[in-house]
Amino acid sequence: MAWNEPGKGQQGDPWNRKRPSGGAPNLDDLLKQLKSRFGKFGNGAGGIITVVVVLIVLSVLFSSYTIVGAREAGVVLRFGQYSRTLPPGFHLKLPVPFETITKVEATRIRSVTDKVAMLTRDENIITIDFTVQYQVDDARKYLFSLNDPDGTTGAAAEAAVRSVIGGSDMDQILSAAGASLVSEAQVALQKTLDSYNSGLRVTEVSFQNVAPPNEVKDAFDDVNNAREDKQSIENGALAYASKVVPVARGDAARIAAEAAGYKAERIARAEGDTDRFDLMLKQYQAAPEVTRKRLWLETMEQVMADNPKVIDGSDGRNIINLPAQQGGTATSANADSSSANVVVPAASSNSADKGAQP
Repeated sequence: MAWNEPGKGQQGDPWNRKRPSGGAPNLDDLLKQLKSRFGKFGNGAGGIITVVVVLIVLSVLFSSYTIVGAREAGVVLRFGQYSRTLPPGFHLKLPVPFETITKVEATRIRSVTDKVAMLTRDENIITIDFTVQYQVDDARKYLFSLNDPDGTTGAAAEAAVRSVIGGSDMDQILSAAGASLVSEAQVALQKTLDSYNSGLRVTEVSFQNVAPPNEVKDAFDDVNNAREDKQSIENGALAYASKVVPVARGDAARIAAEAAGYKAERIARAEGDTDRFDLMLKQYQAAPEVTRKRLWLETMEQVMADNPKVIDGSDGRNIINLPAQQGGTATSANADSSSANVVVPAASSNSADKGAQP
C-alpha cells in the first residue's frame, strides 16, 4: 500500500501525521494562522514601525553595493553631484538616496551614417555616404556635457566632412588622394568633439559611394580612365628606366676605368721614355762618337731583325735584301715582287757586318 493511500478510518503519511480531511486547504485558515503567528508585529503603532524599519534595513543592505559589468563604467553621484567613476567589478557605496550610480556602456561601438550632397572647392557638387564610428572615452563627460551625445556627434561629423570636402577639388576627392581626406575628416571631428567635452573618441571615419552628379558622371569616368592610363604609362617608364639606367651606369664606369688605365699607361710610358732619354743624353755627353755609333747599330738591328737578309761581301760591297713593297711598287728593276737590294758602302762594312749578323 502506498504511503499516501488512506488507511482504515484515518489518513496518514510516513511520518504518522494526521492529515485534515476534506480536500484542499482553506485560505481563511491559512490567513488566520499567519495572523496568529505575526500578529504581535502588526498590531498597533509599534508593529507598523517595526515593519517599516525592517523594510528600510533591507533597502539599505541591497543598495549598499553595486556590480559594474566588464563592458561598463559606473558614474557615482553623491546627493546629485559627481563623486567618482567605478571600473568593472564589485564595489561598495553609500545606500540610496545618499549615492546613486548610472552605468554607461563604455566599450560599445556606436555609429552614425548619413548621405549628403556637398560643394567642392572648384564648385562641383558631389554626393558622399559617410559613416562615423565612436565610443565613450569618459563616462562623466558623456553623461553631463551634452544633452544628446549621438545627435551632436552626427551634426559634428557632417560639419567636419563638409569642411574637408569644401577645401578639396573634385579630382582630388575622386582620386587615390581621397584616402587622406578621410584622415583629415577624422582629425577635424575629434577636435570638435574634444572642444565640446563630449567624452567621445572617434575610432573610424569612412566614405562610401563618392560620386559626381549623374549629369556629368560619364565625363568624370573618362577623366578617371585617362588618369589610370597615365599612371600605367608612368609605371612602365619607371620600369624601363630601372632596367636601362643601371646598364648605362655600368658602361660609364667601365669606360671611365679603361680611360683611367690608358691614362696611367701613357703617363708611365712617357715618364719612362723621358728617363731613358735623360740617361742617353748623359751617355752622349760623356762619349758622343761611341753613343752615336751604338744608336746607329741598335737602330739597324731593330730594322733588320724581322726581315730576310742576303749579304754579298765581294768587291767590298754588302747587298741586303729588304722588303720592296711598303705601300708602293718595287724600287729596283733587279728585285722581284717581294724584295729589293740595298747596297751598303764598303767604308762602313765592319759596322754593317756586325749589325747584319743572322
